[in-house]
Amino acid sequence: MDYDVFDLGDLRLRNGTTLPDAKLAYKTYGELDADRGNAIVYPTWYSGQHYDNEWLIGEGMALDPSRYFIVIPNMFGNGLSSSPSNTPPPHDRARFPHVTMYDNVEAQHRLVTERFGIERLELVTGWSMGAGQTYQWAVSHPGMVRRILPFCGAAKTSLHNIVFLEGVKAALTADAGWANGWYGEQPGTGLRALSRVYAGWGFSQQFYRERIYERDPLGYGSLEDFLVGFWEGLFVRRDANNLLAMLWTWQNADIGATPGFGGVEEALASITAPAIVMPGLQDLYFTPEDNEWEVAHMPAAELRVIPGAWGHFAGGGLNPVDTKFIDDALKELLARDV
Repeated sequence: MDYDVFDLGDLRLRNGTTLPDAKLAYKTYGELDADRGNAIVYPTWYSGQHYDNEWLIGEGMALDPSRYFIVIPNMFGNGLSSSPSNTPPPHDRARFPHVTMYDNVEAQHRLVTERFGIERLELVTGWSMGAGQTYQWAVSHPGMVRRILPFCGAAKTSLHNIVFLEGVKAALTADAGWANGWYGEQPGTGLRALSRVYAGWGFSQQFYRERIYERDPLGYGSLEDFLVGFWEGLFVRRDANNLLAMLWTWQNADIGATPGFGGVEEALASITAPAIVMPGLQDLYFTPEDNEWEVAHMPAAELRVIPGAWGHFAGGGLNPVDTKFIDDALKELLARDV
């Protein structure tokens, strides 16, 4: 096991459900300074686990473990933290409760404060659902978060994004083997169908038109090779109920639902930490237009669009050009005196 587990005990969720003996899996990189002032939180994304975030960590990069103490908390539902696949009855499988972005961040806050005694974070950053958790950190704990850089994500899931996810969900649950979440073995047909639906959204039209999947660094031999090797390969190793649990969290992401706020505009206005918000130019579901609207309501935010044809996966660490663009922005933000 290459990660640690923080025991949360009986965790009361936002909807009033108590998740008994809840677990938060995490991994750290680097050493915490004596004054505990060099910490960064870097949450995971839909289906991702901590090792999927490691592409943005390294010597000479913004998230340099020789300089910073980087904490990657695994999101609830991802199979390492408490999830449908690893929670005992009565909250197992189809009975796993709905968990919000707010719940995830409150658990992460307990991790960094109770286990490590950290009182301030130099940065919170993340991709996709990790970006949603980044916004939530800034709203829930403004006195603690000094800077944020959410990339390819949003403060509130748009209606169009919700509809996209309805298609993903329908493809999976149409498999009779899903059995309303009480399957004995993974519904393989549904998982492969989910992968095919997702394939049309994760990258841009230009990416497919120019057959970028055939070039380095991907190097697939054909479109079908890419659909099977990359997309089916990404999802068939996941647990169906875990995917559905995280999908619910994604569809219901809304910093405006944070206790004490009257909506997303009010919550965005409360984010006073310096922020660089980075959408992918051709992201089909976390669009630059949505982020532009968010930045207009944030007092200290800048919109910086990741150029190119990689769509949502501009933030996935696969394209070195995009990785450098994100890393350069992180370096700039961390260098600011705040």
